[in-house]
Amino acid sequence: MLDLKQLEKQYRDELLDNVLPFWLGHSQDKEFGGYFSCLNRNGDVFDTDKFIWMQGREVWLFSMLYNNVEKRQDWLDCALLGGEFLKKYGHDGNLNWYFSVDRQGRPLVEPYNIFSYTFATMAFGQLSLATGSSEYADIAKRTFDIILSKADNPKGKWNKAHPGTRNLKGFSLPMILCNLALEIEHLLDPEYLRETMDTCIHEVMDVFYRPELGGIIVENVGADGSLVDCFEGRQVTPGHDIEAMWFIMDLGERLGRQDLIEKARDITLRMIDYGWDSKYGGIFYFMDRKGFPPQQLEWDQKLWWVHIETLIATLKAYRLTGDKRCLEAFEKVHDYTWGHFKDKEYPEWFGYLDRRGEVLLPLKGGKWKGCFHVPRGLYQCWKTLEKINTNR
Repeated sequence: MLDLKQLEKQYRDELLDNVLPFWLGHSQDKEFGGYFSCLNRNGDVFDTDKFIWMQGREVWLFSMLYNNVEKRQDWLDCALLGGEFLKKYGHDGNLNWYFSVDRQGRPLVEPYNIFSYTFATMAFGQLSLATGSSEYADIAKRTFDIILSKADNPKGKWNKAHPGTRNLKGFSLPMILCNLALEIEHLLDPEYLRETMDTCIHEVMDVFYRPELGGIIVENVGADGSLVDCFEGRQVTPGHDIEAMWFIMDLGERLGRQDLIEKARDITLRMIDYGWDSKYGGIFYFMDRKGFPPQQLEWDQKLWWVHIETLIATLKAYRLTGDKRCLEAFEKVHDYTWGHFKDKEYPEWFGYLDRRGEVLLPLKGGKWKGCFHVPRGLYQCWKTLEKINTNR
C-alpha cells in the first residue's frame, strides 16, 4: 500500500533539497549571463554553448517556483539572469529566437526550432508575473502570436521537406500549445484563449488520437489529418502522448469537462501499456505503429522525461477521477524511475539509460536535458499529492 503522505514529502524534499540546489550552484553563468546546461555528473561544466530553449526552460522554472512556492530572492535572481540574457541575445531583434548561441551570446544556429519560441513565451510569461514587468509580458505575447502564425510550417524557410509531395504535420506543437495557453492565460484575451484551447484540444484528441488504431496517438499525420504509411507517419512516441494527456487533464479541469479528463486518463493508461517494455521494464522512447523497425537508432532507450511525465499524468488522473488503476500505474513507474534515474551519489538525475536500464550517459545536463523535466515533475507530483492528501 502506497504511503501518499510519505510520497508527498519524498517529491518535495527531492526538489527543494537536491535538484534545485544543483542547478542554482552549477548552471548560472555569473560572468556573461544565462545558464550552462551541459553539466557532468558532479555538476562540472563540459560545454559552454547556450541552447535557447534550455535558457527559456530554466527562466520559466525558477520564475514559476517564485510565483507558486516561495518568494525566494535567489530564485528570482536566477530567473532574471536568464531572462535578461535571452532578451539581449536570444533573438534576432524581431523575436525570431535562435536555436543556440555561444557563451557570450553570439548566434550559432538560426531560429529554425519552434520550441525556442514556445519556451521563450513560457519564460517571459512567468517572469512577467514574478516582476510585474510590462516589457516581459509584451515579449511573451508577441512571441506567442509568432508561434500561432507559424503553426502550418513551424520551421519556415528551414523546413527540409520538399513541398507538395508528402505534407505532414506533427503532434509536438498542438501538444505544447495545450500547456502554453494556460501558462500565459493572464496575458491573453479570454475569447482568444478559449479559441486557442478549443483548437489545441481538437488537434490532440480528434486528429492525432486514433481510435481505429486501438486508441493510440501518432506523432505525424498528413496535412489533411490522414494516416500516412512512412517512417514518420508510423511513429509513436509514448512519452509525448502521456505528457500531452496531463496537459489535457489540466485543460479539462480548467474548463469543467470531466469527459475530457476521463478520456485523457484512458489514453494515459493505454499508452503506458502500449509503450511498456515487458522484458526489462520502463517505457520505450520511439515505436512503430505497425511493429516495423523504427528509424531512430535510440528507439529502445529509456529516457528520464518519458517516465517523469508519466508520473505526473498518472497522479493527476488519480486525483481527478479516483481510478485506482492510475495509482497502480503510478506505483509501477515510480519504482522504475526512482530505482534507475536517481543518482545515489550526486544530485540531479540521470537522463539516458539503455534498454536494460543501465546508465548510457552520466551527464546531468546537455543539449537536450536541462533544468526542466526533473524539477517540474517533482513539483507537479508534490503538489498533486498534496491535493490528494488534503482531500482524503
